[in-house]
Amino acid sequence: MKQRWMTLTVTALAALALAGCSGTASSSAPGTTSAVAPGVPASAPPPTGPSATSWALDPAGAAGRIEAAGLQVLTAEGTAEHFHAHLDVVVHGKPVTVPGGIGVTLGPDGKPNGISPLHTHDTSGIIHIEAPTAGQRYTLGQLLQEWGMLGGTGCIGPDCSSEADKWTVYVNGKIKTWDVTGVALAAHDRIALVYGKEPAFIDPNYTFPAGL
Repeated sequence: MKQRWMTLTVTALAALALAGCSGTASSSAPGTTSAVAPGVPASAPPPTGPSATSWALDPAGAAGRIEAAGLQVLTAEGTAEHFHAHLDVVVHGKPVTVPGGIGVTLGPDGKPNGISPLHTHDTSGIIHIEAPTAGQRYTLGQLLQEWGMLGGTGCIGPDCSSEADKWTVYVNGKIKTWDVTGVALAAHDRIALVYGKEPAFIDPNYTFPAGL
């Protein structure tokens, strides 16, 4: 269901709500990922590695990151493809907040002026896929690229390591240890990306808000 655009400032990304669906999410358990190769199309420019010193989203350069992920900057959310997945990120046993505003560009006034088909609205961990063309494949690596957390040597985030055994990913409770950034997103997937210390358990039963 379409909703009106809401104001977004650089210092308040959690307030993001671009035309499209939104919801209040319940908490979910962490998961894991194995960082090997960047999951972006070969035609995209090679990433140079995350420059951030934290997992926080840097709004600057959002358009370039979207394009590097092989996606378009749209003026409104698409309607031909519409589904949601959920992501948990855990580093050394501690949850990392998935920021709102991933895949969103800002104008000089700090307000949204563009959006990727693959994006987040808030800090719930819910990934929104709202595309103008049906049937396109979207990956975990593309989301990480838009976030600015996908390095060029198999690294993910500021806690960067190219060692595959440092990262693990769980998709709906099942572990995946190969080409983790290439994990394709599907409707109501529960994805957990973990670095270092593995959580005591992985809960694949995240409950999506009504309507998502």
